[in-house]
Amino acid sequence: MSANATTLNDIKPHPEKRAAASDDAQVYDDGTNTYFWQAHTVTALVFIMCGLIYVTFFEETSHETGYNMGRGAVAVVVVFILIGVVHMPNGPFIRPHPVVWRLFLCLIILYILMLIFALFQTIDDARQLLRVYDPELGKPLPERTYAENCDIYTPGHPNGSFANVMEKMDVFVPCHLIGWFVKALILRDYWLLTILSAWFELMEYTLECQLPNFGECWWDHWILDFLLCNGLGMWAGMRVSAWLEMKTYHWMGLWKIPTFKGKLKRAVSQFTPHSWTHYRWGYTESFKRFCFVCIIATFCLVQEVNTFYLKTILWIPPDHMLNFYRLVMYAICGTAALKEMYDYLSSSDKNAEIGHFSWLVVAAILCEVLFEIKFGSDIMSISPHPLILVGWVVLLVVFLIWTFWHFTVPFRDMPVIGSYWRRLEDKIKQQ
Repeated sequence: MSANATTLNDIKPHPEKRAAASDDAQVYDDGTNTYFWQAHTVTALVFIMCGLIYVTFFEETSHETGYNMGRGAVAVVVVFILIGVVHMPNGPFIRPHPVVWRLFLCLIILYILMLIFALFQTIDDARQLLRVYDPELGKPLPERTYAENCDIYTPGHPNGSFANVMEKMDVFVPCHLIGWFVKALILRDYWLLTILSAWFELMEYTLECQLPNFGECWWDHWILDFLLCNGLGMWAGMRVSAWLEMKTYHWMGLWKIPTFKGKLKRAVSQFTPHSWTHYRWGYTESFKRFCFVCIIATFCLVQEVNTFYLKTILWIPPDHMLNFYRLVMYAICGTAALKEMYDYLSSSDKNAEIGHFSWLVVAAILCEVLFEIKFGSDIMSISPHPLILVGWVVLLVVFLIWTFWHFTVPFRDMPVIGSYWRRLEDKIKQQ
């Protein structure tokens, strides 16, 4: 348990020991450190060596090659994680403990390495490798579309007058809502969330020819998903974000709290944020910020679409836990990556660099795209309807025109474009 304590109503704050404050929240920390916040490099080394000594001197070696290779691979992963949680750099957060963020840093590195390994296999071998985790995998999936019958009102239907609507109320409805609640806590911006939500629905229209799961009724796209599930999720997430932003944080060491109730609150609050910053992306304030946020939004969308391509190519059922594990990894690593990107964008230091999580999340998404291109070319080569392509061209032209119109002043300050722009302005003035 960390000793950098939490909000307590029965404990007076110590402003004279104020350790840190975010841009939005008042944070008071007495700076207490306990055993759990100390480095344990020697302990980790002893633990690893004890395990290897046991294998070397006391365990009888099996003669089954597959069994030995499997155990060896597991041992390599475990030792890598143990080394990583001790020596990897800290993430941007300290709750619930820095070791948690180092752990997920190790996990996303392992995920990238597995994707790179898969790139050197055949698609059949890649699918069969998943059977090591679950023997039920590696089987073709039935194609399913949700756009078969789009009547909202169905009088006389044996399952009710709104049977088609009720059929769509499956486990993925709360998953949508919870997912957008988490995205709101990660991105913390209504406009960016709304654009991403609408953008994804448009991508479902576009890629329906490649991914049958994207086939939905119009009311499923825009009422059930966009307005209800996505809208309610992001609204709830932004409400929680606003509450966390206004909250004052008083942290005190667990053993300095006199009452049992106070200690219990302290233990629970270890899993809450140490502080909270509302992200003010300012994407219309400068061309740099605008481009940066566009890149972030693009990678967020690509990560979402990758989920469906990967499960289609690798034959992973939609409700399989592998999909859940991947989304949890991206949610946690993405939270740290967005914080690093926001700090980078807000920094006045010209030598600032993006953080470790940002680099690795981008690398993981790009590796997924390469995997999909290599093994899903037969799916991705299916071209959308020409009208859909025309629609995207129109949207792109409107987007570029708006961008040019809104950021004309910054163009004057660019090294190459600026000189031509100023000459054009001077000619217009002379005329």
